[in-house]
Amino acid sequence: MFGIQGRLTLLFVVIVTLVLGISGTYAQYSLGHELEVANQRLREGVLTRLQTSLPSALWDLDKAKVDNIVAAEMLPPELVSIRVYDTSVGLFSGKLRNDNGSVSAIENDLNVAGTPVVADLAYRDSGAAGASLKPVIVGRVVVNFSRAQIDATLAAEVRRKVTEVLLLDLILVAALALSLRIVFDPLKRLRDGLFDLATRGSDEVEELPENRQDELGEVIRGFNAIQRKIKSNIQRIREAEDEARKSAQTTAKALDDLRRTQESLLQAERLASLGGLVAGVAHEINTPVGIALTSASVLLEATEKVHQAVDGGNVKKSDIMRYLETASESTRLIMNNAYRAAHLIHSFKQIAVDQVSEARRRFELRDYINEVVSSLQPKLKKTRITVSISCPADVMLDSYPGALAQVITNLTLNCVEHAFNPDDAGQIRIMVVQQADWIEMQVADDGKGIAPEMLDKVFDPFVTTRRGQGGTGLGLNIVFNLIVKQFCGTISVASKLGEGACFTLRIPCITPTEEQHHALPPDQHLHD
Repeated sequence: MFGIQGRLTLLFVVIVTLVLGISGTYAQYSLGHELEVANQRLREGVLTRLQTSLPSALWDLDKAKVDNIVAAEMLPPELVSIRVYDTSVGLFSGKLRNDNGSVSAIENDLNVAGTPVVADLAYRDSGAAGASLKPVIVGRVVVNFSRAQIDATLAAEVRRKVTEVLLLDLILVAALALSLRIVFDPLKRLRDGLFDLATRGSDEVEELPENRQDELGEVIRGFNAIQRKIKSNIQRIREAEDEARKSAQTTAKALDDLRRTQESLLQAERLASLGGLVAGVAHEINTPVGIALTSASVLLEATEKVHQAVDGGNVKKSDIMRYLETASESTRLIMNNAYRAAHLIHSFKQIAVDQVSEARRRFELRDYINEVVSSLQPKLKKTRITVSISCPADVMLDSYPGALAQVITNLTLNCVEHAFNPDDAGQIRIMVVQQADWIEMQVADDGKGIAPEMLDKVFDPFVTTRRGQGGTGLGLNIVFNLIVKQFCGTISVASKLGEGACFTLRIPCITPTEEQHHALPPDQHLHD
């Protein structure tokens, strides 16, 4: 990993290199400009001197003097060659600088390296009276200048600058490496301490040395204080976790006990409902059975009297007619009350078996609702409440009739117990509408209604407005669980105070099996 120390070192090196590079470039430019100016002055000076001294010597054809003048001008190393040409002879004199730096004469005209500069040589002759005559071109001079000296000087300057930059960079890197250690060595120890604190498995606190008296020493002391604080917090957290774990275990046990208690209460509520049904039916059957028994006793007594009269041989027509009237009336009473008792027993038997067995079967809905309501007549006849049923014929369900009987019973009795005062007259309406593969059932009353603050809680367990008056708060909770979990349907309630309440439930005509229910998409597990 390229750390902060390396990045700082690289940053300083780049900055110093850029500064030195810029300053070196400017110095190189200035040096090159100075060398160019000096070279230009040298050129002008050489040409000026040659144009001044050579014409007279060339006019006199004094080759020795020309050679001396040319040799004298060849002293600067920038000059590669000087060639003097006469207008008539051609190459008159010349000097050439060899590769080893020596100067030799040029015997023949040849190509010479360097930049050539050509200048005419004009001779002016003064007359006897001192008047200047028109200048005469006596020849020309060709001077070749070399840039090798300038290039060598510039290259040497570049090498010097590069060497200077490299040395300064090395010195800077070494200085930064030594100086930054003062800062980064404690920071590395602090980093290692933080990493160890984050990954340490034990509670041992390894504090960093606090012998520094600068700003980093304050940071280290703060880090050690944080370590001690973290250890203290960890200890408190672990103690709190232990307490929370114990509380969770206690809560889980209490929740398990509560669930078992709730299941027991639900079962007790269902059995209590069935027990109430048994008591009501038994009481209701008692009347027709008593009338049938009384009628049978009267018939038996009349039969014995007729039998005695027959045995005595004094049977009268009036006795026979009176016996026939008694027999006819007794038989009618026995038949009517026996039929009434048989109907009650049949309804009770079917409802009781369904509620206890949890069996699934196919049944016709309207007749079954009538049977359920008939089984509730012992409870309803003590009130001024009537129950009306509106259900299409031939609505067939493949479902659990016992659970449905429990739902209808609980909803109806809930209306009886909560929607009306004991002496109030009222009406409960059970309305069924088939919608494709679903049925929608409404159980509505015109009673007192449900308070707004109770609407969202009516299906919660143990919620009742008759606490201490026999209400357990489990009736509607049983209804909710049966509709949602067993029938895979939905149930809702709407109510206004003084205008009654309406429970609306939707269930499929064919209840899904448990495997099909679990295979439904999540959005179809309504309220589950």
